[in-house]
Amino acid sequence: MILVPAFTFLLKMDEKEARATSIFCILPMVIASSIFYFNSSYIEFGTGILCAVGGIIGGFIGAKLLNKLSDKYLKIFFTAFLIYVAIRLILQGIS
Repeated sequence: MILVPAFTFLLKMDEKEARATSIFCILPMVIASSIFYFNSSYIEFGTGILCAVGGIIGGFIGAKLLNKLSDKYLKIFFTAFLIYVAIRLILQGIS
């Protein structure tokens, strides 16, 4: 949620480049943190495998959609998603 806006506003990348680059940036962080969590026995493998399968399917669908959607619609969807997440966080904080 931070990298895409930073890439588009600060580095002047277009939406598709920003999304693809942010996904690429996540890989080294995931590998490094996974090693530490594995060594500390914090990984629940059943849930992790299910999430990995969902992530692979979602990543494939997302990559295909990225090529078909215009930057305008990507911005609209991403903004709507951020607003949704913000509202959920606010409501969780209230209750």
